[in-house]
Amino acid sequence: MALEQSQPADSLPEDSHPSESALVLGTETIQIEHLRLPPGEGDFHAEAAHTLFVNLTSRPQPYLQKQDGKTHSALYRHGDMLVTPANTPLFVRWEGDENCLQIQLPASFLKRVAEETLGKDGNRLTLLPTFQSRQQQLAAIATLVLAEVQQRQPNGALYLDSLANVLAVQLLQNYGTTSAPLPSYDGGLPTYQLNQVLDYIDTGLAGDIKLADLAGLLNMSPFHFGRMFKQSMGISPHQYVIQQRLERAQHLLKQSDRAIIDIALDCGFSSHSHLTKKFRQITGMTPKAFRSS
Repeated sequence: MALEQSQPADSLPEDSHPSESALVLGTETIQIEHLRLPPGEGDFHAEAAHTLFVNLTSRPQPYLQKQDGKTHSALYRHGDMLVTPANTPLFVRWEGDENCLQIQLPASFLKRVAEETLGKDGNRLTLLPTFQSRQQQLAAIATLVLAEVQQRQPNGALYLDSLANVLAVQLLQNYGTTSAPLPSYDGGLPTYQLNQVLDYIDTGLAGDIKLADLAGLLNMSPFHFGRMFKQSMGISPHQYVIQQRLERAQHLLKQSDRAIIDIALDCGFSSHSHLTKKFRQITGMTPKAFRSS
């Protein structure tokens, strides 16, 4: 839910640009908007989602913000964050052009992460309203989210859900109402469990593989599954799936004369250009050039 903007009658110059705010990416676990707005003010209220705002302006931006009965007025630098818990009304006034990344996690999802990943009571562990904060791990995640927004061919739901789980854990650990240390899991997945997951991926490459589905095979939280999978394989579930899709595409390109678009779709890529982009990143050549080599 984006800011509902209101403008004073004399606040915009005659050549001001119109507001731009659209849902860029979204899954069941995360929704992302890139907010670009002219100077103004607005109200925000997401009843069922927690929201992280990340300032992207190149120069410090004056903000006045009100939430949870408190008022904050300051210059926000690039990377400064605002945390607005679910069902917390927020008012914001900004003087320059707004450039902000808005990331939302459903309250039900955060509750599940608190219980399954951190072993906490999801009704007691929630987020605190927080003005102008900086946190290194969250900044790194926000950078990955922004890169995903800016890509013409996004990496897909598996990647976004992985980011959502890491983001949820970091938010709860840094801005939670109670302390939330992360349990330690070492040693990776047992061989039989790893094979179960790899077989599932192999048979489902053409479809939409979700992190929650992979974790559900082993009755694990998605966050811990992702960590243990990487311990076992050396790469993340998302990276492994891309690797397997590219290997299958290489095999089909060499062993058949099927159209490249058909091969792309059968290997789980969204389009010919999506396959070409990933193929070039890994092999240094296009699928067509690989077939001819």
